[in-house]
Amino acid sequence: MAKGKFNGFGGGMNMQAMMKQAQKMQENMLKAQEEIAQMETEASAGGGAVTVTVTGTSTVKSVAIKPEVVDPDDVEMLQDLVLAAVNEALKAAQEKSQSQMTSVTGGMGGLGGGLGGGLF
Repeated sequence: MAKGKFNGFGGGMNMQAMMKQAQKMQENMLKAQEEIAQMETEASAGGGAVTVTVTGTSTVKSVAIKPEVVDPDDVEMLQDLVLAAVNEALKAAQEKSQSQMTSVTGGMGGLGGGLGGGLF
């Protein structure tokens, strides 16, 4: 094998190009994380009786309850509606976040979190 043919990086890809590509991916991931933090997702339960809005970072931003749902004799139903709406909003926010990160990482799974976590 001729010296320099592979340069130790398979196929001759040079280290500077790899680092530049990794830096670009990290920049794209940081941008995606900022966009995710700004995202809002809304979900409702009970035919819109309870509506919850969460951010892309899974913070509950608001809970709206229609007054006609408030029945002092059936607090349990209201609690169930709030719980259902919160869980649905969090699930939708997580799916949006994953979709956003997959578009940046190209579906590299766990590697994406590592790159965003300051590996480079």
